[in-house]
Amino acid sequence: MEQLKELEQVQSVMSMMQADGAIHKSNADSNRFIANFILFMMQPCGELDMSQKCSLISERFPKMSSAFLEEASRQICDKGNVCSDDSLYYHCDGDKSVGLLQTDREDAAMVALDSMQRANSTLEDFCRSYFMFHEMDANSAKSIFKYLPLLSFTESYIYQLDTINEKLVQFPFGGTSDFTFRKLAVLLEGYGIFTDRIRNELKCGEEYWALERKLCSALTSKQEIQVEDVMKAIHLKSFDYRVLNLLLYQLNRKEVNETHMEFLSVSEFLVEISDDLFDYEDDVLDNNFNILRMFVRIYGASSAPTMLAKSITEAEEKYSNLLNALDPELCFKYQKRCEEATKEGGKVVGPPLGSWSIPPIIEDEDVYRYEILNTRPPGTS
Repeated sequence: MEQLKELEQVQSVMSMMQADGAIHKSNADSNRFIANFILFMMQPCGELDMSQKCSLISERFPKMSSAFLEEASRQICDKGNVCSDDSLYYHCDGDKSVGLLQTDREDAAMVALDSMQRANSTLEDFCRSYFMFHEMDANSAKSIFKYLPLLSFTESYIYQLDTINEKLVQFPFGGTSDFTFRKLAVLLEGYGIFTDRIRNELKCGEEYWALERKLCSALTSKQEIQVEDVMKAIHLKSFDYRVLNLLLYQLNRKEVNETHMEFLSVSEFLVEISDDLFDYEDDVLDNNFNILRMFVRIYGASSAPTMLAKSITEAEEKYSNLLNALDPELCFKYQKRCEEATKEGGKVVGPPLGSWSIPPIIEDEDVYRYEILNTRPPGTS
């Protein structure tokens, strides 16, 4: 995927900058700008070699002021050109392209096969768990294939951006993502199904990724973590399910059922906690957002399980009340789906049956990573 290649190029340059002592540790935007500029300098421009380019920069740039650049920007915009973060740039040879400075190579939204494969299990779970709220049969091929292309594309696009964010989380210099839902929004608008509510949920996704980068960076750099940020992140995390659910309302031309949305929101919260407990050790190794990791940092190893259990109990009480408020038939179907998911393993819809199991706490994550990585057989990851 072109976006990932460009991101890797930026990261490679920033690693070289760090080795050369040119990294500004307190200003990630400055580092990203310089890295992008270096990549721009590497682009071919006629017969100019690198020495000639450097001479031009040394000679001409001191004569350019911020006022000159701002005036140039205004004049270009006044002539009817699109002036935004998503606008196209030009190579020296005159071809319109984003090159290495911009991530949006084409106007059309596209997804990679790998992203579609990663999204597949989520789509299956969504169909089996949410279709019933739209009076759709998840066991009917007709129901599934009716809206599958659009639902699959949307979830795959989200997974594609999530892959980029995962790389940014692992990047030690606090990079920020230039990748947004703009193209997906344009596509959905073209079908007449892009609502303000869907827009807001996509913004929730961007906010979640930003919080994930912030919190995971704070963990590895031993900085303070606010519980408010952690709770906000865990609530935002299931934004993709809400986007798909809202799309189904639009595709079926029905009003959003707020009772169902509220119930599913609480269910999603409990699902995310359940997943985090199951994935705890892996998330420590990969430095992924995980509510238990965050609680250990905030409350300490001895108090974290108790504080998390308190949050779970409060959510379960709300879940139980909202479940009983559902139509009896829908309530029965959903509980049956919970039982199926529990037996099958993987992502569990609603609170898992039986008691919650909190894994052993990892007090020193650095030591844990070192021990695991140094005891694995060669060639494994």
